Amino acid sequence: MSEEFGPDFITVTDEDGNEFELEHIDTLEFNGQTYMAFFPAVQGEEKGDDVEELDLDDEESGLIILKVVEADGEEQLSTLDSDEELELVYQQFMEALFADEEDGN
Repeated sequence: MSEEFGPDFITVTDEDGNEFELEHIDTLEFNGQTYMAFFPAVQGEEKGDDVEELDLDDEESGLIILKVVEADGEEQLSTLDSDEELELVYQQFMEALFADEEDGN
């Protein structure tokens, strides 16, 4: 129901304590693991945040892929363990996104 009101945004804190906002694009299950895809939120100049400098995962498309892990009984987002895992999951998201575009035409 929230999609009727616009995109979903989350605020993430990196290991250095820097906060930045991400726009949630899609979630998928792959090999028994939940993955979420995001784009960096475009923030106005008034905040002065340089989202482009975050260099997370896929530099070319700006797509950020994080996996859902359980820590201390809570779900948290984590970076992927390897480039191979990232590539496999990235391909799954691309297939899903392109399939949604084709269904919409």
